[in-house]
Amino acid sequence: MHKAGDVVLGGVFQIHFFSVFPDQTFISEPQQPTCNGFDVLGFRQAQTMAFAIDEINRNSNLLPNVTLGYSLYDNCLKLGIGLRAALSLASGQEEKVVLDETCVGTPPILGIVGDSSSTSSIAISTVYGLYRVPLVSYFATCSCMSDRQKFPSFFRTIPSDAFQVRAMIQILILFGWTWTGLLVSDDDYGLHAAQSFQSDLVQTGGGCLAYLEVLPWGNDQAELRRIVDVMRKSTARVVIVFAHESHMINLMEEVVKQNVTGLQWMASEAWTSAAVLQTPQLMPYLGGTLGIAIRRGEIPGFRDFLLQIRPDLQHNNSYGNSIVNQFWEDTFQCRFAPPPTGWVEAGGALCTGNEDLENVETDLLDISNLRSEYNVYKAVYALAYAVDDMLQCEPGRGPFSGHSCGNLQRLEPWQLVYYLEKVNFTTPFGDQVSFDENGDALPIYDIMNWLWLPDGTTKVQNVGAVKESFKGEELILDEDKIFWNFESKQPPQSVCSKSCPPGTRMARKKGEPECCFDCIPCSEGEISNKTDSMECTSCPEDFWSSLQRDHCIPKKTEFLSYYEPLGIFLTTTSLLGTIICAVVLVIFTYHRSTPMVRANNSELSFLLLVSLKLCFLCSLLFMGRPSLWTCQLRHAAFGISFVLCVSCILVKTMVVLAVFKASKPGGGASLKWFGAVQQRGTVLVLTCIQAAICTAWIVSASPAPHKNTQYYNDKIFYECVVGSTVGFAVLLGYIGLLAILSFLLAFLARNLPDNFNEAKLITFSMLIFCAVWVAFVPAYINSPGKYADAVEVFAILASSFGLLVALFGPKCYTILLRPERNTKKAIMGRGTTKS
Repeated sequence: MHKAGDVVLGGVFQIHFFSVFPDQTFISEPQQPTCNGFDVLGFRQAQTMAFAIDEINRNSNLLPNVTLGYSLYDNCLKLGIGLRAALSLASGQEEKVVLDETCVGTPPILGIVGDSSSTSSIAISTVYGLYRVPLVSYFATCSCMSDRQKFPSFFRTIPSDAFQVRAMIQILILFGWTWTGLLVSDDDYGLHAAQSFQSDLVQTGGGCLAYLEVLPWGNDQAELRRIVDVMRKSTARVVIVFAHESHMINLMEEVVKQNVTGLQWMASEAWTSAAVLQTPQLMPYLGGTLGIAIRRGEIPGFRDFLLQIRPDLQHNNSYGNSIVNQFWEDTFQCRFAPPPTGWVEAGGALCTGNEDLENVETDLLDISNLRSEYNVYKAVYALAYAVDDMLQCEPGRGPFSGHSCGNLQRLEPWQLVYYLEKVNFTTPFGDQVSFDENGDALPIYDIMNWLWLPDGTTKVQNVGAVKESFKGEELILDEDKIFWNFESKQPPQSVCSKSCPPGTRMARKKGEPECCFDCIPCSEGEISNKTDSMECTSCPEDFWSSLQRDHCIPKKTEFLSYYEPLGIFLTTTSLLGTIICAVVLVIFTYHRSTPMVRANNSELSFLLLVSLKLCFLCSLLFMGRPSLWTCQLRHAAFGISFVLCVSCILVKTMVVLAVFKASKPGGGASLKWFGAVQQRGTVLVLTCIQAAICTAWIVSASPAPHKNTQYYNDKIFYECVVGSTVGFAVLLGYIGLLAILSFLLAFLARNLPDNFNEAKLITFSMLIFCAVWVAFVPAYINSPGKYADAVEVFAILASSFGLLVALFGPKCYTILLRPERNTKKAIMGRGTTKS
């Protein structure tokens, strides 16, 4: 299709589906291939370019006084034919061709709009790039063509596959589809898309590929059967296809044969709008397909332009006119004269050229979904604006060497490339058109959804868009509008392994993709509070993991409490002992003038009762939550109270021995060392020694509260550490020394006369005391946490009760129940009788 003009633009379009090359010999004349299978959509794309040029010629603001022409070629869906067409267009620049009615030569061109496929565009642009001839593609999406070193004069009005791939990955992430299959065509378009998809999927962490298969050209049944079998056996429910309509037709035939249902298909822009796949036979399988589609646009006045198409009956042998005539024959199912042999006899109609396009159903006039045509429209305008910018250059202020400008008479192709790189305009539809440093257009895609209506019809609806913005890739999707071809009417799940809930971590399965993993429960003391955590985190020191391992909870705290049964028992026992001491003290005070109380220094007896009372009370310091002052005070009070008690007993024992010795002839002098003052002084000195030990211990290495977690990880035992083991040992050793000394002296005095029989009571009490504290040591060492305090309290109470009962039980019995024995005569009488 040709049209003369001051400036001619070339175009390469797919007008036919198939081509047949005649047999060539070295001696025969080269013959043109025969193209068959008329493509109405490709014809509409070519008419879009013709319309755009016609519209520009009528626009007085764009390229005034310059008429644009065009020269359009058919590539017949063959690389060789498309490349030869492009070279034929470019070769016209070597000589001046005058266009008139009889001219059949190829006019020179400034740039080309085309080709439709990535493979053809790569071939053409590789040659054109050597001469910097601009090529603006409307459908070649291979990301490989963004390489400016290899393709310096290539531009396109369709986004690169790199952006399309990122858009698909965003959709996968949105719906949580981490386990997908990928099918690609065996050409530059499919293979480069697969490469981009794999690399971007790894970078974004959007998931893994369950399988990657390359669809064969042609109907290779064995290979297609193998691929569909892989799809059927895979657990991936989402299948992404970067391929052409022809690939999908062959693939879906095998899918139907094997009845592979339950898949969510995602379509690349190459087949998103393919009506040939939207049939009642295929929609049970392809219904609900999500696809990336070229931006839809509107071209005002285009339908009226198409209605003006008329066949040329006089020049039917011209190839350009024959294309229009072929469209006419294909649309109205008629033949121009002379018809093929047997056509009329078979009932075929002859074309008159007066048929009305509005009375026939044809895709040509369906302009409600202009996508690739809109890209053609933008490509033509981009070239026109580049030429217009060049012609507006002021001499002496140009961008080229010597500040020169380009002109139509002496134009170099690279000069037009310079202006193409700076093109920036807005279409009537409101879309901005410009190219980045790689020749790529501003990326924007529509997201389509194949809706299968109840009446069996199909509708491809727009459910969103993805575009480049200052925020990066921006995905806009109306999820409520999407039709899901599943019983649940909800998005499917497509994961290799289900998400690991909080409380677990992901452990990758050996030899499988990273999306395939096991969920391992977190160990004790560790948690994960997010889904699909890679690792578990340890809880803080005072916290422990919950049963679900999804959050940290405060550790249970344990100490010897007043409110627990053991604490209540010990507290009650301690108070009971204190009360008994008070009662005995009251009894002794009330009967202080009786011989039983006055015998053997009643003052020491009262002091002994007070010290025992303190021993009972100091046990209360071992209960409750430890603090610094209770830890310091409990051991000091315990040590001093027991030394005071044992000192009194020791002095009482020494007094017994002294009195017995004084009763012998010449022994009276020994009593002067055991008078009341000496007894008080001895007790005070012995007690002060213990006080000094406690003071030195607290000052040098004070006992302090401590959180003990060595027994149970989920519990904190609050306890008092002794600070200095030596200090604690000296404190206990001093008490033990005094106790042993008292026991030995009392043991020696056990056989004294009856009037001095308190030595027997002291012997027995010291025996109990020593037995309790000897048993205390191993029990204390082996008792964990609060039970160590309980053991110490029990030892204090047991030894205190032992002393109280052994020393004061018989005396109280005599005072209260045998008052007749509580007389000086009775006590002395028993002594005289025995003598």
